[in-house]
Amino acid sequence: MEFFVAVTIGILVAAGIYRLLGGCKVDIIIGLILLSQAANLIILASGGLKHNASALMDENTDPATLADPLPQALVLTAIVIGFGILAFLLTLLIRPSK
Repeated sequence: MEFFVAVTIGILVAAGIYRLLGGCKVDIIIGLILLSQAANLIILASGGLKHNASALMDENTDPATLADPLPQALVLTAIVIGFGILAFLLTLLIRPSK
């Protein structure tokens, strides 16, 4: 599982850098989106990839088997910030130039 996530992150970073090097404004925006998604995957993978790990704890749950909630919260925040930046960049893109 970690191998596939690492390959996906590598592909997203490579595609994002490739699109950033394009001359068009749309290419730059798509490159930034791809790089932000790669960064989100890196943060999420840093918390550990556990299959079927519960996020909630009851009296019978071992704390070592729980999913780490901090990277999940950071990724959720990064998604919201990335969406705001995307909306701002799209506004700049469609704004008529003088």
